Amino acid sequence: MDDLEFRRRLLADPFDNSPDLAEARNVSIANRKLSDELQQLDNKLELAMKVDVPDDLADRILFHQSGQPRSKSIKPRTLVALAASVAFAFGLFIGQYNQGLSTSNPQLEIAQIAMEHVRAEAPFIDGIDESVTLSQVNAKLTPFGSNFNAIPGHVYYVNHCGFGDQNALHMVMDTAQGKVTVFIVPEQSPDMTQFDDQSMQGVIMPVRNASLIVVGGKGQDISPVANSLRNELNWEI
Repeated sequence: MDDLEFRRRLLADPFDNSPDLAEARNVSIANRKLSDELQQLDNKLELAMKVDVPDDLADRILFHQSGQPRSKSIKPRTLVALAASVAFAFGLFIGQYNQGLSTSNPQLEIAQIAMEHVRAEAPFIDGIDESVTLSQVNAKLTPFGSNFNAIPGHVYYVNHCGFGDQNALHMVMDTAQGKVTVFIVPEQSPDMTQFDDQSMQGVIMPVRNASLIVVGGKGQDISPVANSLRNELNWEI
C-alpha cells in the first residue's frame, strides 16, 4: 500500500483495523503518528457532537420561527459535513507537515526519526544477540550498492527497517565506546551533523548517495565509531 492510499483509507476511517491497513500503520513512525493523531481528532469530534438537547427545543424553535422571517438554518447534516471537512483538512495538513520536515531541515528530520526508531525498537532488540557475521551484514547492504571491508565490533543484530518514507539498514553493534545503533539511509545529508536528546546522542555522516547514522547513549564518544564505519564502506561504481 502506497502512502497516498494509506492516507486516503485512514482519513476515511481512522479506526479501520483491516489487516493491510494495520500492517501499513507499522511501516514507519510517521504512519503510526498520523494514525494516532487522526484517531485522537476523531474522538474529539465525536465528543464535540454529543450535545444534550432540551426536551422543549422543538417547541421553542417553532415559536421563534412563527414570528420571524424565514432564514437559512444550519442542518445537523451540514455540521457533520463541516466536521468531516475539518478532519480531512487536518489529515492533509499532517501529511504535508511530515513530508515538509525533510524539505525544511532534512538533517533534523533524520536525527529525530533515528532516535525515535532506537527508542521504539529497544524493548525488542536489547536482549538479542544473533552473532551476525560480516557476510550477513553485507547481504543486507546489497540493495544499497555497498558493503563493508570489516566491522569494528561485535554485531548483535542486523536487518532492514522502515525509516520515514524509505527503507534503511538497521544494525546494533558493540564497540570500544559501547553499544551503538547504526543506520544506513539512502538519502544523502549535506554535511556531518551531531545531535542529541535527554538520553541519546549521535552523528549523521554523508556517504556517497546515502547517510551513515550512529546513535549511542548520552555521553558516548560516537565520532570514532562513525569514522571507522565510513572508512570501511565500499560502494559500487
